[in-house]
Amino acid sequence: MSVVPYKDQEDGKKKQVAQMFNSIAKRYDFLNHFLSAGVDIYWRKKAVKLLAPVKPQHILDIATGTGDFALETLQLNPKQIIGIDISEGMLQVGREKISKRGLSHLVQLQLGDSENIQFPDNHFDAITVAFGVRNFENLEKGLAEMLRVLKPGGMAVILEFSKPQAFPMKQGYNFYFKHILPVFGKLISKDNAAYTYLPESVQAFPDGNNFLAIFQRIGFKNTKWHSLTFGISSIYTGTK
Repeated sequence: MSVVPYKDQEDGKKKQVAQMFNSIAKRYDFLNHFLSAGVDIYWRKKAVKLLAPVKPQHILDIATGTGDFALETLQLNPKQIIGIDISEGMLQVGREKISKRGLSHLVQLQLGDSENIQFPDNHFDAITVAFGVRNFENLEKGLAEMLRVLKPGGMAVILEFSKPQAFPMKQGYNFYFKHILPVFGKLISKDNAAYTYLPESVQAFPDGNNFLAIFQRIGFKNTKWHSLTFGISSIYTGTK
């Protein structure tokens, strides 16, 4: 059984995840930076640098949320960035952010399902996902869709939380994720489930070599795993 935010509801994971992000949308950016002590900004910059050799002109950012990863890819000078997400609340916050920066001509955010991407085959030079694949209802279906819309030679870059293995980071990380993060998350977001779901979803996610095995089975080539900040987060890359 997959991990879901609201265990008392019968709705599937996809609908619950959309509901959760709609609930916390206006506080999401602050919470992201506050609860990670700003290190999530560094992680995104690191991930985007791995895309530089591809020189992508058309980028799809999946599970774009409020558009932070999409905006970070602007340093690659693409012609177009499209972000998709199942949460309209998150997209509204992102559109406001993009509009204020005068970037609406370059970055468009659209309601979209990562497991049923509404674009043709071989359409994008690069695909990015930050902290989104563990929220997929069907991980393999979502990855297969990414491969489908990626052009031959294109690259996918996935940034996701992982589980540290070395002492004492493993113990400290587990304590923070289970006891500190949910308390502050609930207090600030006003959603009792959102920041309990986060550590549960990270724990259930097949990270590291387990994720690489799935990535390769779907059909991605040249797959690599980059561990960040003592294993707290990981970047996975693959090409078509």
